[in-house]
Amino acid sequence: MVMASSRVKKLQDKFSGLKIDGFLVTDPLNIYYLSGFTGDAGVLLITEKDKYLITDSRFEEQIKTENPDWGSVITRNYLKNACEIAAKDHLAAIGFENTIDYASYDFLDETALCDIVPFDGLVEQLRSIKDEQEIALIKKSCALADDGFRFVVEQLQAGQTELDIANDLDHYMKKHGASAQSFETIVASGEHTTWPHGTATSRQIMTGDLITLDYGYFVDGYTSDVTRTFSLGEQNEQVKEIYQLVLEAQQATIEAISAGVSGAHLDEVGRSLIEKAGYGKYFNHGMGHGIGLDIHELPNVGQRFADIMQPGQIITIEPGVYVPGVGGVRIEDDVLVTESGYDVLTHSDKNLLEL
Repeated sequence: MVMASSRVKKLQDKFSGLKIDGFLVTDPLNIYYLSGFTGDAGVLLITEKDKYLITDSRFEEQIKTENPDWGSVITRNYLKNACEIAAKDHLAAIGFENTIDYASYDFLDETALCDIVPFDGLVEQLRSIKDEQEIALIKKSCALADDGFRFVVEQLQAGQTELDIANDLDHYMKKHGASAQSFETIVASGEHTTWPHGTATSRQIMTGDLITLDYGYFVDGYTSDVTRTFSLGEQNEQVKEIYQLVLEAQQATIEAISAGVSGAHLDEVGRSLIEKAGYGKYFNHGMGHGIGLDIHELPNVGQRFADIMQPGQIITIEPGVYVPGVGGVRIEDDVLVTESGYDVLTHSDKNLLEL
């Protein structure tokens, strides 16, 4: 797997500056990113010169196809064998992902003969910058997401429940190439639109309802994340005002995207417009986040985050205003950070559709 080999090299190139000579990878997505291994159990130990996949006999035949260029160890004691390899190769210090559970940390601390050093988001930082293959896969996922929205709009009718819409969309997406949801699809109607993360219920859609649809699906391992707000029937002037405000805030934020700006700055661009219009207290979440192998990846886009945007990162921009008793509006697109600015990857209609 050529791409995986280059990713391992990028990680190894960091060792000297981090004062380690090996790195233990335990997060399943990071294991897949670095090795292409699709099994659900095992660890990687990457040293300055070698790379080991430590797993068990269930995957012995699989790794002959997926990982022929990796040193492999078949065992049920993943961490014990990682420590044995570290001792055999005379490693002085190995890094590990600080997301491991306490029992695993305790075992490493007691067993490893070398120093062990925790790291936060080391592989995730590499993952945040997508290569050409990853960008192409996310574009494919985004194109399917656009198709999915058109499907929902074309078949929407009064009497459907929120769950009906979610299930129909799920069937459509999987029939046309998606493997799974990256999170539980949000279909919120009426007053439920004021719940930013309200899940689909048995509530029936009625004429006059505002509807928020937020969904993401994996295609070839990579996900999109899209939100559209629309309605079955005409909306009142305040809802239309809120919708236009959210759309303007989103567009202003997207237009501010460029390499070198911070996630906090992007958040401020859109949030300031919403606050100026008097709806600041009704925007109660961050402006966005990275996407890729997972639905939430680096970089972060929000008030508290100094993450600097870099070419190759793909982020969501998703302002929202949720006014109890009136309605909630969120609009979300996926955007690639480029050398010269940005490229919006999702293209379904953002005008207020009053069906």
